Amino acid sequence: MSDSRTRMQSASSSEKVTLLLVVTGATLICGLPLLLLFKTGLTDTTGLNVGPLLEALQNRSVKRALWHSIESSFLSALAATVLGTVLALLIGLTNIRAKGLLVFLILLPMMIPPHVTAIAWIQALGPASPVLRWLGLAPELGSTHPLYSREGLVLLLTLQHSPLVFLLTRAALRSFPRELSDAARISGAGAFTMLRRITLPLLGPALLAGFALAFVAALGNFGINALIGIPARYTTLPVLVWRRLASFGPDILPNVAVISVILAFVAFTAILLQSLLQRRMRASLIGLPQDPLAISLGRKRPYIEAVIWLLVASVLLLPAASLLATSLVRTYGLPLSLDTLTLENFVEVLWRQTVTLRAFANSTFVAAAAAVLIAGTSLLLGYFLSHRHRAHRRWAEFALTQTEIAFAVPGLVMSIAFILAFIRPLPLVNVSLYGSLWIILLAYLSVFLAVGLKPVAAAFLQMDGSLEDAAKVSGAGFFRRITRVFAPLTAPSAASGAILVFLTAYNEVTVSALLWSTGNETIGTTIFNYEDGGYTTLAAAMSAVVVAATVLIMLAMNVLAKRVPAGTIPWKD
Repeated sequence: MSDSRTRMQSASSSEKVTLLLVVTGATLICGLPLLLLFKTGLTDTTGLNVGPLLEALQNRSVKRALWHSIESSFLSALAATVLGTVLALLIGLTNIRAKGLLVFLILLPMMIPPHVTAIAWIQALGPASPVLRWLGLAPELGSTHPLYSREGLVLLLTLQHSPLVFLLTRAALRSFPRELSDAARISGAGAFTMLRRITLPLLGPALLAGFALAFVAALGNFGINALIGIPARYTTLPVLVWRRLASFGPDILPNVAVISVILAFVAFTAILLQSLLQRRMRASLIGLPQDPLAISLGRKRPYIEAVIWLLVASVLLLPAASLLATSLVRTYGLPLSLDTLTLENFVEVLWRQTVTLRAFANSTFVAAAAAVLIAGTSLLLGYFLSHRHRAHRRWAEFALTQTEIAFAVPGLVMSIAFILAFIRPLPLVNVSLYGSLWIILLAYLSVFLAVGLKPVAAAFLQMDGSLEDAAKVSGAGFFRRITRVFAPLTAPSAASGAILVFLTAYNEVTVSALLWSTGNETIGTTIFNYEDGGYTTLAAAMSAVVVAATVLIMLAMNVLAKRVPAGTIPWKD
């Protein structure tokens, strides 16, 4: 009896120490950098001082960049909400065929890095486009690129973020009780009446969440804003921060910290408004979610399917073909033919260029390390989020809130926050992480922890509490319960989350754009630098490799689909 009590007390102390370590770690990498950012931007030696903030808002370039950010984010979020919702309604509520493949293809652009998307579309629609020149449809040489404008920027942001809205809307449709639609149809309501009177009003909170998510994603998007906005002279706040820091170095940190605070405020305001409006629009649903409707489209089905497939093909095939064609010619602008066809660009980026080889190695290391560490942290944090002790749950929820804030804040803002946090040598060890690969790894852990945590937390919530009771009765301590009971049960969800983290971190450029240095390049920064420096064919070859790797990883995630909770793999039911 005393031995059992001792084991129980030991397990309790182990849990407390583990919880303390997890919460402290989340605070150090998620909460502390943001606190330092706001401290730098809003305080001085006398305390709170909004003078620099007001001064920045009076600056002409900052005001113009702020307006451009809000304008492009709002317009693209609105367009993405419309496009994503229409696609979700058609695929989720009608008898369209090949839904699984369509969902996979619609979500694919969301997984492609934004800077790769921008490069692909620049090469697809420009005067030097190999595909358009081959078809005889290319604009005249020397003419302005059609994408170098506000409208072109909004278009690419729309295509990049409409899958986010599609994903949220489709998930909301699947949570509707079937009784609602059955009652409406029994009452004689047609498809459009049911859509207008029942479906769209109940989708209100999901549509609002999708709009807010697309707005915040566009607000912090760096790749598209830089590659399209700079030639169009349409500068947004992320690009303004990058240009100032790249031009003047760390000495201008207080200035860019103030601009980053402005960007964070806009993001927080959008999230807050979404939360307030969702509470007012919320409706209680009675009944269990069931398979969605499959409304017959009748004779219109082939035409609607043709439109959807044409849209998917134009969004995926034209830029992909242009990207591949550009990577297969010796010089950008040459038409693709047997005489100009070459694999030299792939040989250059995969074997000869030390910077690209180093970038592939660096990105593989930091993305894999972030995925593994996040999977382990998610296992522990997910356990405490479903813990029976209220105090443990509250501390875990405190850590969860910090991870969600770090994920919601634009990536470039988190980059500035990490520079402020780690530009000085660490206490005790006197080692500076600034300019090293480790600061990028820490930033990835902070920004992407919420991505890996969600599927694991969902898996824990589905478990019966009797599992832990049985393990405790058998004398299993805390770490034995974690390793022998919960880790095997949550392994598929943790693996799914880890793959998503790896895929996102492997391709990203927004977070690392300000954190990389010579010798610590990532794939995203190398592709961006190639395109920015005029090495278009090398940027295309490296981008083609990244797209191929992305598709292969997404296909690999399908293998996990039957072993993880429903909804863990975004495009699988």
